[in-house]
Amino acid sequence: MKIHEYQAKAILAKYGVPVPRGEVVVNPEEAEAVAKQLGGSVVVKAQIHAGGRGKGGGVKVARDEAHAAELAKSIIGMTLVTHQTGPEGRLVQRVLIEETLPIAKEFYLGLVLDRAQHKMVLMASSEGGVEIEEVAAKTPEKILKEAIQPGLGLLPYQARDLAFGIGIPAASVSSAVGCMTNLVKAAEGVDASLAEINPLVLTKDGKVYALDAKVNLDDNAIFRHKDLLDLRDLNEEDPLEVEASRYGLNYIKLDGSVGCMVNGAGLAMATMDIIKYAGGSPANFLDVGGGATAEQVKNAFRILMSDTSVKAVLINVFGGILRCDTLANGVVNAARELHLHLPVVVRMEGTNVELGKQILSESGLNFTVAADMKDAAEKVVRLAR
Repeated sequence: MKIHEYQAKAILAKYGVPVPRGEVVVNPEEAEAVAKQLGGSVVVKAQIHAGGRGKGGGVKVARDEAHAAELAKSIIGMTLVTHQTGPEGRLVQRVLIEETLPIAKEFYLGLVLDRAQHKMVLMASSEGGVEIEEVAAKTPEKILKEAIQPGLGLLPYQARDLAFGIGIPAASVSSAVGCMTNLVKAAEGVDASLAEINPLVLTKDGKVYALDAKVNLDDNAIFRHKDLLDLRDLNEEDPLEVEASRYGLNYIKLDGSVGCMVNGAGLAMATMDIIKYAGGSPANFLDVGGGATAEQVKNAFRILMSDTSVKAVLINVFGGILRCDTLANGVVNAARELHLHLPVVVRMEGTNVELGKQILSESGLNFTVAADMKDAAEKVVRLAR
C-alpha cells in the first residue's frame, strides 16, 4: 500500500527521524496561513503517489506567504504528469507546505528487501536528489549497502560505515547514524516493504533532515496495523483495482488488450508470459484465488469487462479447490448479466473439467474452448486483433 509523502514523514518523525516542519493543505487560503506560520519562504509540494514531481512542475519554492497561496492555487487541481504516472497523469488534490532549509549537501537512504539474501538492506549514496536507478546505472560504486540481520536491526558500526562512506562530515556522523537507525526502526515498526529518504539533506549548521520520504506498506501485514488503513488514498489507485480489492481479488491493471482471469499467481504469471510469446499483450493480472466462489468469478469477469482496453478475454484455470464447473457457472452468469460482447477463450483442466466444458457449450454463448495454454494464447491474441 502506497502512502503520501506527508504521511510517510509523519511515520518517520514518530520514530525520531528529523523532518522539516510542514503541514498538508487543500486550498490556497490554508497554504497562505501555514506559510505565514513557517516564516513566509516555503516549499509547495504536490502530494501524489508518484516520483518525479519536481520535474513535472509539482514542487516549487515560494518567496512569501502570498506567493505560497499563488503556487498552491496553480498546483492544486492540476493533472501532474511524471515518468511514474504515465501520460494520463494524476490529479493533485492536496499540497504539503514545508519550511525551507539551508542545504549544504544531499544524500540518499533507502531500505529495501533483498530477496536473494532474505534480508532487508540499507542503501546509502552521496548522490542524493537523483533517482537511485540512475545512480545504479551510471555510477554503481556510489551505492553502499549494509544487510540487516533479522532480530538485531541496524548495528552502530554498520551505520557509521555508511555515514563515513558517503561523505558525512565527522561532526554530523552521530546525527546521521541516529537517522539511519531510526529509519530502520520505523520500517520494521510498520512492516514497510520500502522506506526511502531522497534526499537526506545536511544543512549548513550540520544537521540532517529527511527532505523527502517514501514508504510503501506491506499489504500482507496490514492486519497488524489497522490504524494504517486510514492512510490509504483511494483517489490515487486505479478504480478497477479498488473494486477488485472489495471482493478479495488480486488485480493489477496493465496496458495490453487481452484480459486475463486465472486462479493462482504462478499460473497468472505464466499466462501473461505465453500471451506475450504469442504476440499479444495482457491487459491485467487477475488472480481469483484457489478457493474462489461463483460470485467472486462473476465479479472478476465484470471487472475485466469494465476495462475498455480489453478486446478479448482469456480464462485459464486449473481446477482444484476452485472446481471447473464453479468457474463455468460464474462465467456464464456474468456473461449473461453483462450482455457479453467480447470474445472469450477458456482453457481449463482439473476437477470437473468435463462438466465445466459442458456448462460452457450448453450456455448458448460464444465461448471458445482451447485444448491447452499455447492454443488458448494463440486464439485469444488472434481474436483481440
